[in-house]
Amino acid sequence: MKFNIFLLVTAALATPMEATETDGPLPGCAEALAYSDAHDGVALLVLVDGKVRCTSSNTAKPQELWSGTKSLVGLMAAAAVQDGLLTLDERAADTLSEWRGDPERSKITLRQLLSMTGGQASAVGRPAGYRDSVKAPLTAAPGSIFQYGPAPMQIFGEIMRRKLVAKGEDGNPRRYIERRILAPLGVKVGEWRNGPDGAPLMPQGLVLAAAEWAKIGEFVRAGGVLDGKPLVDPVAFAELFKGSGANPAYGLTWWLPRPSPAMDPVTRSTDITVHAAELPADLVVAAGAGDQRLYVIPSRRLTIVRQARLDLTALAAGRKSGWSDSYFLSLLSAVSTNGTDLRL
Repeated sequence: MKFNIFLLVTAALATPMEATETDGPLPGCAEALAYSDAHDGVALLVLVDGKVRCTSSNTAKPQELWSGTKSLVGLMAAAAVQDGLLTLDERAADTLSEWRGDPERSKITLRQLLSMTGGQASAVGRPAGYRDSVKAPLTAAPGSIFQYGPAPMQIFGEIMRRKLVAKGEDGNPRRYIERRILAPLGVKVGEWRNGPDGAPLMPQGLVLAAAEWAKIGEFVRAGGVLDGKPLVDPVAFAELFKGSGANPAYGLTWWLPRPSPAMDPVTRSTDITVHAAELPADLVVAAGAGDQRLYVIPSRRLTIVRQARLDLTALAAGRKSGWSDSYFLSLLSAVSTNGTDLRL
C-alpha cells in the first residue's frame, strides 16, 4: 500500500514529560483505534509533543512487552558507555574469559551482539540462562549475517553482570536499568520475569503499561536527554539507530525503516522495510511478539504505543497476524503545526 508524505518538519527535541490531554483527538484516531482493536489490540496511546492526542482504555494496565524489552538493552548499553563500563566496539572476550581461546568467539564485539550479528544460532523462543547462552554455538562468522533471537541479549546480560561486579556494584542488569534509566524517567515497572537461572530476562519479560512505555519513547524522542542533560552517552545513543550491513533495518536493539536483504521471519514480519521510502527516515521502533509496538518519530513530535493480546497458538503455528505497521501509521493522517497539515 502506498501513501504520501506531504511534509517533514524537523522539530527541536523535547524533554520527556508526563503525558497530558490537549487539543482533542488526533485526526485519524478513531480509525487507528478500530484497526488496533480488529487485531487484538488492548491499548493504544498517541502523544504529540508529549501530550495525549489519541488514547484507548487500559493504558494504565501493565502488559507484556515481549521482545519490546530488547530495546531497553540498547539503552542500557548507552548508559554503560557513559559510566565507563564498556565501549560498543570492544570484544566480548575482554569480559568473557571463556571466549578468549576460541578463534571465532574471540572476534565478537558488543556491537555485534546488540545488532544480532554475532553468529549465535539463536532460535526464537524460551531463552536459556546467561551462562548457557554464552555457550550457544555459532552458525556464522561474526558480523556476516543477522540472526534474531534471545541468546545475544542474554549474553549481554552476563557481560553486564560481570562488569558491574568487577566494579563492586550490584550485578543485576535489571536493577542497573531501573537505577540508571527507568527511575529517572519515572517509569513504574509492572513486572520483569526471570529466566531459568533466576536472572532477569534481557530479550523479553518486561511488563509495562502503555503510559509507562510511552515515557521511554519520549526519552528516545528527546535524544536521550533528561532535564537538559544526557542521561546516556550521546554518541552511543545515536549508534542505536544505525543498521548493520547484514540488516540495515535493525540497529542496536531498535527496528528502522530501511530496505533490508535479511530474509529471516522476524524482519519479514514488519512491512516498514517494504515501505521504507514512504516512512519518516527518523522513525524507530521497539517491537515484540503479538505486535507490541513503541513507535518514535522525532520529526513528527510523535510517540505511539500499541499493545495487544498475544495468540500463542497462532505464534507456535507460524500464522501471521495481518498487522501492518505502515498501514497503521498511515491512519494517523494529520498532525497540525502552525496550521500545516502533515501526513505520515
